[in-house]
Amino acid sequence: MKNKFITIIAYILIFFNSNLQGNENNNILKVGLLAPLSGEYKELGDSLLYSLQLALDEINDKNVQIIPRDSGSNDKKKLIKAIQEIRSQGVNIVIGPINNEDFDEVKKFNDMIFISPSNINPEFQNNIISIGVSLESQMFALMKFIKIQKKNKTVIFIPKNQYANFIEKKLNKLDLKNYKIFKYNPDPKVLTGEIEILTNYSQRKRNLENRKKMFEDKEDEQSKRQLEKLEQKYTLGDVNFDSVIIIDFGNSLKSVLTSLVFTDVDQEKVLFTTINQWFDESIFYENTVRSLYYPSVNYKEFKKYKDNYFKIFNNFPSEITILAYDAIGLIYYAWKKKGKINSVNDFSFKGKIKGKIGTFSFNNKKTIQNLSIYKAANNRFTKF
Repeated sequence: MKNKFITIIAYILIFFNSNLQGNENNNILKVGLLAPLSGEYKELGDSLLYSLQLALDEINDKNVQIIPRDSGSNDKKKLIKAIQEIRSQGVNIVIGPINNEDFDEVKKFNDMIFISPSNINPEFQNNIISIGVSLESQMFALMKFIKIQKKNKTVIFIPKNQYANFIEKKLNKLDLKNYKIFKYNPDPKVLTGEIEILTNYSQRKRNLENRKKMFEDKEDEQSKRQLEKLEQKYTLGDVNFDSVIIIDFGNSLKSVLTSLVFTDVDQEKVLFTTINQWFDESIFYENTVRSLYYPSVNYKEFKKYKDNYFKIFNNFPSEITILAYDAIGLIYYAWKKKGKINSVNDFSFKGKIKGKIGTFSFNNKKTIQNLSIYKAANNRFTKF
C-alpha cells in the first residue's frame, strides 16, 4: 500500500510540474501549494496533494496549474525556501500555510496572497485569508439556533488549557447575550466534582430525599404513587441554565457530556450543543446523551468528497484537505470573475460563494462560513 501511495504522489508531482511546461501567457492561473511533504505531518501534505488533484479534475481547465512545494513541518527555513521557489515561477497566490504560527513569515512576502485553511482568525490579515471553520462562524450559527429553540440561559464550557484565554477573548468580542462561561479541568476525576457544583447537584439530591420523607410514612394511595414517582428520580429541582455549548472535542467532550448526565441534567429541558465536529461517528457510542447538536459543514458534500477520495486513493482524507479543495475553487472563481488576482481585496465579494463544504461570505474583509446545524442521535447525523 505504501508503494502505491508513493507512486500516486510521484504521478501527481509529475502532473503538476509538467503543466508548467505549457503555454506561458496571461490566460494561465498558477496557484502555489505550501504542504508538509516531509517531516511529522508528511501524511497530511500528501493528502493535500490528492485533494487538489480531485479539485483540478472537477474544474477541468487546463489553464489552471498547481505548483506544490515542501514547506516542511515547523521548519521556517524550509517554509521560506518553498515560498521563494513558488514566487520564482511567477506565482502570486498560494494555498497555505496550514499553520497560523507561520503567518508572521508569510506576511513578509507582501507581493503574494495566501489562502490558509487555518481557522484561528476569520479576518483578512495583510496578505492572508483564512478559510477554516472559525469559532466565530460556529458561534453565530449556534446562537441563532439556541434563540430559535427559545433558550435564554446558556453556559459555555471551556477547558482549562493553553487556549482558554484566547477563546474567552474571542467570545467577548462577539457580544453574545444571556450567557456565562464555565472553565473546567479536563481531568475526568476533577471535572465531575466541578460540574456537581455548577449544577447544584448535592442540594438537588437533598431536595429529593426530603421530598421522599414526606410520603414514606403515609399509607394512602396518592402518597404511595407520589413516592413511587420519586423513587424513579435521582435529584429534584432544575439547574439554572437551559442550554450548554461545549467548546471541546474527542474524549474530553465525552467526559463533559457524561458528567452532565451523571449530575442529572434534564435533557428534555437543557439543550446540549458543541463545536469542532466533523461528523465523528464515535460520538454515537456516548449513549448517555440522547441528542447533541452542533454547527458544521455540508454533510452530504463532505461525505461525497470523502467517498470519492477513498475510491481513487484507497484512503480517507484528513478533514482539513476539503478546505484546500474549496480554496482552489474559490481562487478559480475570483480569477474567472476578475481576470486576474492582485490582492486580498479581490476576494471581497458581495453575496455568498458556494463551495464543497458549504457557503462562504466575505463581508468587511472577514471570512464567515454559513454553517448548518446537525443533530447526532440514534446513530445518525440529521440536518436540523
